[in-house]
Amino acid sequence: MSVLDSLKEDIEQINRLLPREADGELTALLTDSQNYSLSAGGKRIRPLIVLLTARLFGGKRASAMPYALAVELIHTASLIHDDMPEIDNDDKRRGKPTNHKVFGQSTALLAGDGLFIDAFSLLSSNAELDDAANIRAVRILSRAAGSLGLVGGEFIDVLCEGRKIDIETLRTMHSKKTGALILAAARLGAVAAGVAEEDERYLDISEFARGIGLAFQIVDDALDRVASEDALGKPIGSDERCKKATYLSFYTPEQALRLSEEITEEAISYIEKYEGSETLISLARELAYRRS
Repeated sequence: MSVLDSLKEDIEQINRLLPREADGELTALLTDSQNYSLSAGGKRIRPLIVLLTARLFGGKRASAMPYALAVELIHTASLIHDDMPEIDNDDKRRGKPTNHKVFGQSTALLAGDGLFIDAFSLLSSNAELDDAANIRAVRILSRAAGSLGLVGGEFIDVLCEGRKIDIETLRTMHSKKTGALILAAARLGAVAAGVAEEDERYLDISEFARGIGLAFQIVDDALDRVASEDALGKPIGSDERCKKATYLSFYTPEQALRLSEEITEEAISYIEKYEGSETLISLARELAYRRS
């Protein structure tokens, strides 16, 4: 079994770490809704980046795992909310009906709310690391997930629907909506390995993450135009249908995919000097060259 396969297997145990009441009968439907989206699969990119970064810098898997799963809770919550009628109004996610289509809008909304908050319970109660590390982790993820990060990026996305925007605004939006959580994942992995903020390794992994976050979004925009619904596991053309600004407002799909590969190679240059970076580099290239 490869390193990536082994880590993915661990990540799939995510449901076991969610906080639950001893008698959860009254909230059983909420739990079912959360588990439905958490168990829907996906690439698990963000938790993998946490674990691989920690591994690269000598951290233990057990120390990094709560941070990795916390990032995935935030990501899953954002997908539940993103799919709802008030945002993208999508019917499918990862090849399955979206959460609100199965459980209703009220339950889906609350399921996402719960996952957002449960993530910080995981961070702050990581018994493998000391309080100082956990406080750093909370600060990193809260900034990435909140108004200055993911939520702010989603808001700009909604605000700009149907409008013509310049590429700098687009980059700002995606640095928050997509890039912030990927950057946080890399930094959380570094925290789990005991890497200080002023350490060159922290700066290098941050630049790497910024690059692959941008490349990931560019590929995502291109695939929404050229991939099949079966390959993506969700409806294609939703960006155009919702009149969203994307990188295809400025590039052809072919140009966009080529740009993502160039950005990825530049990002890799920040970490290839570190022994043991091969798996993280392989993941970065897999994302840049993906077609689903």
